[in-house]
Amino acid sequence: MKNKKQTGPTVRLRNSYVTTVVSIAMVLFLLSLLGLLILNARLIGDYVKENIGFSVILKDDVREADIVQLQKTFDANPAVKGTTFVSAQEAAKELEKELGENFLEFLGTNPLKPSIDIKFHAAFANPDSIAKFEKEFNAYPQVYEVYYQESMVNLVNENLRKISIVMLAFSSLLFLISIALFNNTIRLLVYSKRFIIKTMQLVGATRKYIRRPFIVRGLMNGLFGSALASLLLLGVIYIAKRQMPEILQFTDSMTIAMLIILIFIVGMILSGITTILAVNKYLGIDRDKLYF
Repeated sequence: MKNKKQTGPTVRLRNSYVTTVVSIAMVLFLLSLLGLLILNARLIGDYVKENIGFSVILKDDVREADIVQLQKTFDANPAVKGTTFVSAQEAAKELEKELGENFLEFLGTNPLKPSIDIKFHAAFANPDSIAKFEKEFNAYPQVYEVYYQESMVNLVNENLRKISIVMLAFSSLLFLISIALFNNTIRLLVYSKRFIIKTMQLVGATRKYIRRPFIVRGLMNGLFGSALASLLLLGVIYIAKRQMPEILQFTDSMTIAMLIILIFIVGMILSGITTILAVNKYLGIDRDKLYF
């Protein structure tokens, strides 16, 4: 009979800890999905910017040595991610593929000029920077003209700006909701121990002594919750890559590792802070208010 009496509270206590860990894990999992969404949105935006077409059309009489030197000059620019030289013959073959017919037979000569295709780093792929580079590159004597779709550059940057604003607003709202859920989970756990806290105060225990086991338990809950959230995140990524690989094609192993580390950091910090705040509340509350 004695063992049965002890089993009931023990099971309930264990269940409360399991419920707390699972609740923390769900909140952290939600935050990790939000982080994964934000990272992918940024990487996709950078990918689009870095693949905006920008071509430096060269004059027909430019020597090969001058082309090599000019390409090295472009590559040395910190804003340039990479360059590709396209000869007149290669340009003709590409145009022939797009048109589906041999236009050289009709024209008799190749009207296309050699060019150097340039890709900028995402930070410099904006209308102001590209317009500045257009003037700078046009000043070279080997350059015939600089070609890029200005309307496309403006449209890409404008759409990415709008998407970023919507993402920021949605992320902020979701983050606040997650923090509120996290805080309520910890507060409910501490609330169930409020009489123990007050009893320890009455027998002369210091605030630091009372807080210590709660903080340790809170950190452990944060650790286990973070581990569970990380496993759920890895499971979602694994399934997504098998079923819809194009969704996460910009997410590499380093990004996922950093996100998991961030989950553990956020989980431990939030667990510690919310536990301290919840315990402090009941350390300073009147005895008569414990029942409300």
